[in-house]
Amino acid sequence: MTEGSPACAAWAQLIDALGDAAWLVDGASGNVLAANRAAVELLGLARERLVGIPAAQLIATPEDLAFWDGVRAGDAGLLQSDTVLVHASGRLVKVSRRIQALTGDERCLLVTVQDRTEAQRQQDERETLLAELRATLESTGDGILVTDLAGRITAFNRRFAQLWGVPEELLTQRNDDAVYDWMRRSVCDGETYQRRLAAIQEATLMQAHERIELLSGRVLERVTQPQASQGRPSGRVWAFRDRTELETASQRINTLSTTDVLTGLFNRRQLGETLAESMRQARRANGTLALLILDLDRFKQINDSLGHEIGDHVLLDTAERLKTCLRQGDSVARIGGDQFALVVQRVDHRGAEAAAQRVLEAISRPCAVDGLQFTMTCSVGVALFPTDGEDGDELVRHAETAMQRAKQGGRAGFRFHQPHHDADLRQRMRLDHAMRQALASNRFRLKYQPQLDMRTGAVIGAEALIRWRDPELGEVSPGEFIPVAEDTGFIVAIGDWVLQQAVRQAARWRAEGLLMPVSINVSALQFQQADFIDRVGNVLRENRLPGSLLELELTESILVHDADEALARLSQLSQLGVRLAIDDFGTGYSSLAYLKRFPIERLKIDRSFIQGVPQDDSDAGIVRAIVQMSAALGMKVIAEGVETEPQRNFLVEAGCDQFQGFLYAPALDALSFDERVRGRPRTTKGHLSLVAR
Repeated sequence: MTEGSPACAAWAQLIDALGDAAWLVDGASGNVLAANRAAVELLGLARERLVGIPAAQLIATPEDLAFWDGVRAGDAGLLQSDTVLVHASGRLVKVSRRIQALTGDERCLLVTVQDRTEAQRQQDERETLLAELRATLESTGDGILVTDLAGRITAFNRRFAQLWGVPEELLTQRNDDAVYDWMRRSVCDGETYQRRLAAIQEATLMQAHERIELLSGRVLERVTQPQASQGRPSGRVWAFRDRTELETASQRINTLSTTDVLTGLFNRRQLGETLAESMRQARRANGTLALLILDLDRFKQINDSLGHEIGDHVLLDTAERLKTCLRQGDSVARIGGDQFALVVQRVDHRGAEAAAQRVLEAISRPCAVDGLQFTMTCSVGVALFPTDGEDGDELVRHAETAMQRAKQGGRAGFRFHQPHHDADLRQRMRLDHAMRQALASNRFRLKYQPQLDMRTGAVIGAEALIRWRDPELGEVSPGEFIPVAEDTGFIVAIGDWVLQQAVRQAARWRAEGLLMPVSINVSALQFQQADFIDRVGNVLRENRLPGSLLELELTESILVHDADEALARLSQLSQLGVRLAIDDFGTGYSSLAYLKRFPIERLKIDRSFIQGVPQDDSDAGIVRAIVQMSAALGMKVIAEGVETEPQRNFLVEAGCDQFQGFLYAPALDALSFDERVRGRPRTTKGHLSLVAR
């Protein structure tokens, strides 16, 4: 310690006891007389270096320099403020510094310095958090209101003011009572709102969640949580979320989920609920009801030819007409594109029939849309509760099946549910499933029936015929499963399999030296596939089989469905070299004007005409006419189902070119066919002995 007053010497012993950094300064010289351990640590200088150093060097801010100049001039006042000092390492330290003369000795001054580094860091963090909180409050989509325990507003964001429509001046004036009064007057039920608000404020720790409707039409969701500080309640946070659009959308969704958008009638879902409730009531009252399902006849033609706008007008008109058919308690729904349903209460079989008649009459009244007049009809299916079903799904299913039967029966009528038709439908479903399994498991097989030249007896071709033996169903006739396959569309897959197998077999025979044309049947659906021509061409190329060794047998219905399209396809097939024939000729509705345009090489007389010849004059006349017509068109004619020698003799006399049937052989597997064709002439009981060439 340097020279100084006795008072300074006494204070020098005391400053070591201070927690903050402190040093004594001689007022006359401005030098440090003594420093405590805290000062040594704060400044980073040894005590020996501190003693005697000018005090103005330790904290050399302009404020401090001016103060020490004043001290030297005899003006030793008080200096207290936040400042910075430079640590010996060169870093700045934020401090609070106080300089004052010691009591009784103005020549000795005490400098106390408090390190504010940690306090400043905490303050900076608080300011950062506050800034983040303000930004969060303003960026959230919710309106936020913060209150203290007394209900005074301590914070809010702009979204709160927007949601409630609070005038800005009320918030800027900090008039809490005016703000609360505005909110109370803004809700639809102010009394209930105020009562609920008081209950929440009274229960300091209550959490609440509720829905508030404003007079403006806005719907708010209010969530409030208690706010705590140091484990004690300090206030409450209120969050308000705008649910207006959500509520509107929810109502819209609810409407859409139960109502048909176009007609405003119940939809299928709501029909199910209405039907279930009606059935419960009928069951309690030991009563009955009827479900009518109707489908507009040929409505697709309206959409395709007149456009969907006209179609929508027709549907709207239909809905209005059906409403006129309802009695009290009845209901009507639109359950599909042009399909409607009526639930008719408290009716028996006779009452349901009367309801169906009312529907048919209402729909058949002339329509007038945009100046266009036409007449619509519908097909109606009827199912009765509890006779035809114990639940809604079963009743709907039975009514729809009955409606389909009305369609198949000529349309513009109604049918009641008949249980045996369900049994037929289940059988068809089982058959369809078994067919698909059979194709996947290679249970189908092909047999080949020889086709012969009528005069020479030479085998000139083979018709590939599909056969199926199922492990559970046994041998299933093509007459059973082919119609089901055509109805379900599976005939396309089956037809592809037959095409591949038949072409492969013809190619195998060709490789073995037997040039044997193979005929296969082609369904209308298979023929109409966009890639059918490509499939035929690909199969022929893959097996390296000339098109002349493949014949496609088509039904007359294929040709008359779309003659121009059929002609284009047949021409493409003809370019591949494929032979074309008309199967079951005489059972369809071929037009000779179209027939002569098609590249057809052969007509096949249906077996139904062969069975009666030569005894049946009508059948004989038809056969002769077909043969003569074929000759005029330059086509060969083949008869199928020839079983007796008199039938063959008649066909020879009539001029028929070819035949096939049990008279020569049934359909044979490929090996048996090969042996039969290549074998020597032989006579077998029940079969005609012919030479194979």
